[in-house]
Amino acid sequence: MEEHDKLQPKYRVLVLLASIGFFMQALDTTIIFTALPAIAESLNENPLDIHSVIIGYILAVATGIPLSGWLADKFGLRNTYFAAILLFTGASLGCGLSENLNQLVGFRILQGVGGALLMPVARLSLLKIIPRKQFVSAISTMNISGLIGPLVGPALGGWLVKVASWHWIFWVNIPIGLIGLFFTLKVMPNITDKSVKNFDLSGFFLLLITMVGIVLGIEMTSNPKFSNLFILGIITISVSAAFIYVYHAHLHEQALFRTEL
Repeated sequence: MEEHDKLQPKYRVLVLLASIGFFMQALDTTIIFTALPAIAESLNENPLDIHSVIIGYILAVATGIPLSGWLADKFGLRNTYFAAILLFTGASLGCGLSENLNQLVGFRILQGVGGALLMPVARLSLLKIIPRKQFVSAISTMNISGLIGPLVGPALGGWLVKVASWHWIFWVNIPIGLIGLFFTLKVMPNITDKSVKNFDLSGFFLLLITMVGIVLGIEMTSNPKFSNLFILGIITISVSAAFIYVYHAHLHEQALFRTEL
């Protein structure tokens, strides 16, 4: 890599900030796996029913991703990223304080919405701020944090449950989130797009049906409570919504994702 392609010091803090958000979202996807039995026992729930904690998070992430770009353009990179970290950190606190399964699932959904904004907005901030010649170096550095998160998640979750309690698999996000909030205000500019158009609500609902339907359909395949016909129906509806969205995006000038992509 040539010298002028290397990441300049003035951009390193911004890359670190983007990495924090990426790491938090990636870590929380897997850290809960080894803690599920302890959570079920603590909340007096069937271990099979506790699976909804994972599904709720995944569905929330799928739901929130299409919103991320429009929110960042409309309200600014700093405001959106700050709100995402704040929501994710606050929901992590709520997850650890939950006294029953419904509360835990509710906070996990909020956590998923925050997590859905973290990764796309982090990437978008690098794309808009980092010079093109240094972008590859910046995005590669950030991606390392995304790879480390899922790798250390299960082991860290099991260790926290053993030495403390399952609550700490969520509370571990709080100090990381507070650091992220501080640096967001310090180093991230609030870049907006003045040409941003009105939100494509109808397209969003089509994407919502597509993403949630596919994720939910796949998750249902491991649950004997749902018949194959019902699962096939869910997936068929979601795929149909995807094709309808392609047609919608071709005609709609304000589509979230244009068909040219």
